[in-house]
Amino acid sequence: MKAITIDLTVCNGCYACQIGCKDEHVANNWPGYAKPQPNVGHFWLKIDEKVRGSTPKVKIAYRPHICMHCGTCIEICPQKAIYRREDGLVIIDPDKCTGCMNCVSKCPYEAIYYNKDLLVAQKCTGCAHLLDDGWKQPHCAVNCPNEAIKVVEVDSLDGLKNDPQYEAVKPELGLPVRVFYKGILHRFVAGTVYDPVEKEVLIGAKLSLKNKATGEARELETDWAGDFWFHDVCDNADYALTIAHGGKTKQIDGISTADDVNLGDIAF
Repeated sequence: MKAITIDLTVCNGCYACQIGCKDEHVANNWPGYAKPQPNVGHFWLKIDEKVRGSTPKVKIAYRPHICMHCGTCIEICPQKAIYRREDGLVIIDPDKCTGCMNCVSKCPYEAIYYNKDLLVAQKCTGCAHLLDDGWKQPHCAVNCPNEAIKVVEVDSLDGLKNDPQYEAVKPELGLPVRVFYKGILHRFVAGTVYDPVEKEVLIGAKLSLKNKATGEARELETDWAGDFWFHDVCDNADYALTIAHGGKTKQIDGISTADDVNLGDIAF
């Protein structure tokens, strides 16, 4: 059984994988696997680029997004044009597809596209035609300079599902996905602590960020620039921040991690 792992800790957003997908499928017909991908409008592999936070606490996250090969589309296809191969990859048969767009509208990952010229639905095939021809990896993986994308052989998906290093996209759906990410970034809370009287940043101020729902607290100290970053905090949670320095304390409540949080310059 095949699965796809994508290591976001080494992905630098170079777009080589996206270009490799285009190079393999645009203007190329692979009978039984896929008809040609349009030059524009389709991204069977797409780099999702997100700017996180606000100036000056800003980070950019990259995530290659492809079909998760979950198989949701198989049962909703009235023509039975979509099937799962023995190795686990999900394929849309280009000869059986009538372009009804059921799969396009109902894909939970928005990873299926409609080709209005050829009147068929299309998506990532895992470059099954290459794998069947003896290639060890799909074109996107071969193109990646950091080897962030890999097709791996597994006896079952349990190993990846239970590995804390790997996560699925939208795990709450409980779908049998075949794509697992390492290093998915969760929310951050950041800021800078300074003394408004001395007009200097505070180095070594102690901070405690507490999850109001669970009571879990994380601690760290401001760095040489008075900055602090709490990485990978829970998404969509409410937090309170306590700052302690020189015998004084200050608390900031109502910190919501519905998005990444830059608390800005905090006078202490």
